[in-house]
Amino acid sequence: MLNITIIAFAHHKGGTGKTTSCLNVAGFLQKSGKSVLVVDCDPQASATVGLGIDPDTLELSMYDLFMSTFEGFPDTVISDIIIPTTSGIDLAPATLDLVGVEPYLYSIEDRAGLLRDALAGVRDTYDFILIDTPPSMGQFVINGLIAADHTIVTLDPGTFALKGMEALSTVFGDIRDILGENVTSEFAILTRWKGQDDRATGTGGFALFLKRIFSPGPSAEEVKEIEMLKAFEVEVRKTFKQVFVVPYSPAIYETQQKGLPISHYAPKSSAGSEYRVIADALLELDKKYGKDV
Repeated sequence: MLNITIIAFAHHKGGTGKTTSCLNVAGFLQKSGKSVLVVDCDPQASATVGLGIDPDTLELSMYDLFMSTFEGFPDTVISDIIIPTTSGIDLAPATLDLVGVEPYLYSIEDRAGLLRDALAGVRDTYDFILIDTPPSMGQFVINGLIAADHTIVTLDPGTFALKGMEALSTVFGDIRDILGENVTSEFAILTRWKGQDDRATGTGGFALFLKRIFSPGPSAEEVKEIEMLKAFEVEVRKTFKQVFVVPYSPAIYETQQKGLPISHYAPKSSAGSEYRVIADALLELDKKYGKDV
């Protein structure tokens, strides 16, 4: 069987770039020659749409996988719902129906390990499995965290107070204390980050040179924001072993409209270059800690 690394992307707050990071890292892993599966555990189905799949066209999805646990629902294994995408990444898609699963999950004792058990059925198929969890603290997040070997936390400029990290740390601790499962969170991705040199455009090179010559310096408000970002980044680096900073880039939004990861649309953009670095770090982690199963 293959050495496999399963990674969950998590944050209880929406809009932190969680799904974007999941898909873009998946894209560069695929471009590196790895077989990659993205598991969409979010009823919003953002990862599904982000890989060019219309949820309304699906016959089977993660809803069917979870509901097959319960009497009266058809038996479904994860290989039944996996579909290929134009990017070369395989997808276990989600639909809005997934929102109806969680009330059922509270009726069974072993609900936290359902996804982990399901993924055992494809452990000999993929090099990497990336799980996109919803922006919540519910059962899909817990399932994703328990199924994963590593967790990546995404943070954006709107999460200065580190409350998001504190909330996730509480969840990690509860999982350890109640379920006896350790959640490993070594990585953080700071998304849509702005610095002194790219405060307005996320660009560099000649464009930045012209900007410095002809544009006024940053306003007092911009300077204050940059200082807050730097202080926040310092705090994040105290918490995580590796922190990656993805700059703001218009290419992120352009590639989302194409239904492709940035690796397949704008790999040399500022954001694309950083997501490549993240994927390379995960490849190194896989070499170091990859395990035979």
